[in-house]
Amino acid sequence: MRLARSLCAAFAAVCAALPAYAANLVIGLGTDVTSTDPHYHNLTPNNNVASHLYGYLVERNEKSQPQPSLATEWKAIDPTTWEFKLRKGVKFHDGSDFTAADVVASIERVPKVPNSPSPFTAYTKQIQRIEVVDPHTIRFRTATPYPLMPSDMSQVAIINKQFASATTEDFNSGKAAIGTGPYKLVRFAKGDRLELARNDAWWGGRTQWEKVTLRILTQDAARVAALLAGDVQVIEAVPTADVAKLKADRRLAIYRSVSDRLMYVHMDSDRSVTPTVTGKDGKPLDRNPLKDARVRKALSKMINRPAIVERVMEGEAVPAGQVVPDFLFGATKNLKVEAFDPEGAKKLLVEAGYPDGFEVTLHATNNRYVNDAKIAQAIAQMWTRGGIPTKVVAMPSATFFPQATELKFSVLQAGWSTGTGESSSSLKALLMTFNKDRGFGTANRGRYSNTKVDALTEDALQTVDDVKREAYLQRAAELAIGDTGLIPLHFQISLWATRDGITYTPRVDEQTLAWKFVPKK
Repeated sequence: MRLARSLCAAFAAVCAALPAYAANLVIGLGTDVTSTDPHYHNLTPNNNVASHLYGYLVERNEKSQPQPSLATEWKAIDPTTWEFKLRKGVKFHDGSDFTAADVVASIERVPKVPNSPSPFTAYTKQIQRIEVVDPHTIRFRTATPYPLMPSDMSQVAIINKQFASATTEDFNSGKAAIGTGPYKLVRFAKGDRLELARNDAWWGGRTQWEKVTLRILTQDAARVAALLAGDVQVIEAVPTADVAKLKADRRLAIYRSVSDRLMYVHMDSDRSVTPTVTGKDGKPLDRNPLKDARVRKALSKMINRPAIVERVMEGEAVPAGQVVPDFLFGATKNLKVEAFDPEGAKKLLVEAGYPDGFEVTLHATNNRYVNDAKIAQAIAQMWTRGGIPTKVVAMPSATFFPQATELKFSVLQAGWSTGTGESSSSLKALLMTFNKDRGFGTANRGRYSNTKVDALTEDALQTVDDVKREAYLQRAAELAIGDTGLIPLHFQISLWATRDGITYTPRVDEQTLAWKFVPKK
């Protein structure tokens, strides 16, 4: 018996000295995940999950700076050719080898995914031809110089070539969800959770967590309650109303970072008649007032951004006057936050021929962004006080985005994260003229179009010199925002809360990455 007790004690001591590889982690997600198909919907919650399952040629650190991943190095070998050296010895979850053929299959699949609410084509359309030099060397040829190829390659998940023709449902069921990432998909229960198992053969090394459960807890109260009860060890999107209470709890830690997430309003500035704008008598208008830049500017002037940040966001946001925060590449000092100016707004409406205003419906999500429905209600009250009676229709993101993409709304509120760490992504997706074939305006649901903005952005996309490229991006943003191609509202502050001594380095890109959480030693 003494020997047995001694052996047990010795075994316990050895186990205590080992890394916590057998630990499980449960994370409460604040937004819904619509698919595990990494090429279906360019949406941060989906991309966040994809990062666990799949690899990318380039990844980004917590400050959104590029780092090697499935590609170990890259260079422009001539003005229109980028060469990427691929990491050797990488295995997919099924044990098959990762090679250049998988990269080709992934990029070629992106434009073929049917019914994508927000496609990834903005990151692949510039590629005119792909050359496989050898199994671990690949070259992308473009029609013109393209300095953002490494940035774009941080957005395209690499799938196994054998699933190039797989359907989105094949990925959701797990059949095709075979990546090179740190975790394997065990089960995706839509609207409920994702269960992941550690990929012990991951090229980045075994992670601290053997099993990870991503619970979808879109209701703020439920997410906080789960954290306090210990049902989850981590939550993202900490409700702003609960920050003070959670900070006071010694069992918990709060991590925060200003994100690259712009909250904005898009307006239908294209159609002659628009569906959800009417006269004050409720009858359709014979012309679309949102086509007039003065009307769009008036709507912007009616919004009191500091009040929204203080009262709705409880200080956990930064008022926005442009498409990226001032610490990212492409930000300009020439754009300031639009001042709250209801009198100036009234003058613009009179000049535009709408002295009595009109009625509008503002569509928004109610489970995607921090306080999204509350922000929409606040804007509606401000517009109504300014003479534009406004009704809010808020809905789940799974319903909102397909309808927004089908242009069923006249005015909508949404958010955009650059993903690439600079402003070209925002300009290309949100403000360039919609062009499906070229991958421009993929999220431009107001169909704003300005040839000068297009030309400047394209110049930036073809300019290798960083100083000149940033100048083009800044000028494009100045013209687009000056023309109120969209209404910037604020940049979110991302908030995470952990318990049990778990730590996290907060990220500009808002991603909640299981393997980046560090357990208490």
